[in-house]
Amino acid sequence: MPARSQLTLLRIRGIRIGVDYSWFLVLFLIIWWLSGFYRDLLGVDDGAIEPYLLGVASALAFFASILLHELGHALVAIRNGIPISDITLWFFGGVARMTRDTDSPGTEFRVAIAGPAVTLAIALACAGVGIAAAGAAELWDAMRVSDDAETSGALALLAWLGSINLLVLIFNLIPAFPLDGGRIARAIAWKITGDRTRATRFAAAVGQGFSWLFIALGVLLAVQYGDLITGVWLALIGFILGQSARGHAVQSEFASRIEGIRVEDVMDAEPVAIPENASVEQALDEYFLRYRWPWFPVVDAAERFRGLLERDTADAVPEPSRSSQTVSGLIAGDESTLRVLADAPLESLLGNEELRRLGGLAAVDADGRLRGVVTADQVGRALRDALARPMKSSPT
Repeated sequence: MPARSQLTLLRIRGIRIGVDYSWFLVLFLIIWWLSGFYRDLLGVDDGAIEPYLLGVASALAFFASILLHELGHALVAIRNGIPISDITLWFFGGVARMTRDTDSPGTEFRVAIAGPAVTLAIALACAGVGIAAAGAAELWDAMRVSDDAETSGALALLAWLGSINLLVLIFNLIPAFPLDGGRIARAIAWKITGDRTRATRFAAAVGQGFSWLFIALGVLLAVQYGDLITGVWLALIGFILGQSARGHAVQSEFASRIEGIRVEDVMDAEPVAIPENASVEQALDEYFLRYRWPWFPVVDAAERFRGLLERDTADAVPEPSRSSQTVSGLIAGDESTLRVLADAPLESLLGNEELRRLGGLAAVDADGRLRGVVTADQVGRALRDALARPMKSSPT
């Protein structure tokens, strides 16, 4: 899976939508391939602009459908009380990051099925519009994705979008964790066994099995049939699928060990914070030089968390301006990603990119007031203590 998205595009209902840099490579490849396809379909010369415009429109529509797929997961997760930190579009599609795992088989199933349901709706909508506009026979001819099909560019775009979403739907329903089909399989196993960790182990094992199958098929296509591009692509998907399945299994094991532990149980409940109206000179003299910490949380008059002030940022302010400039104008980062609810389960911090980068996060109450600071060392200590204890017996 990708690291935290590198470029923020927009926010939807408070969810940060971003893209990993690998997304731009895929966007270019799709536009390049589709431009050639539309050029052959329309029978125009290399200088024509229409094939390129159709290629760009198709690629953007495809990634819009991937975003809608992930928003389907995200909105159902939020409706079930699971916050979403961000949605990232990347080399292999998209991923919606939940701040914690689901807490019941029913929730797991609803969140997992939401994305495929959206993708199915998109495919059906494309088919419905195409049939209404040109008839079922013309749409089917266009969906064959053959450059000798006699169809218009607009209908070919619609047919391709419907076809690619159908392909995404089928692929996502493969019961290989952490694909949507694998999460559905985990929900079913969880319901049967009553044990999330055992269900995750089962789903991860199936996912790893499919990963080896994809790798083997990729090697076969590349070596035996000479289809190098498809073979390498399939093998790479298999490798990433296997790595992700193993990672989720380990994370689930950790989560089961720290179940019931909350952020407020391990955080420093007496944090040192800088008032937002303090001068940069005051911040440097009374906080950074005194405590020697790389950053401090910044709060307003009501003790509400505003963001972080980092030492390098304060040092960069010219000395003549430090006495007159306040720290409120130097707050770094996206405030929503730098904090966690004090009563949130500790497992919500597993894999948190900002915690790893900064070494700590602000812990706030429901009103956004600063209640503590939780560090990576505290989380690591809690994990080590939990792993030292014997596992609870699983229900049978």
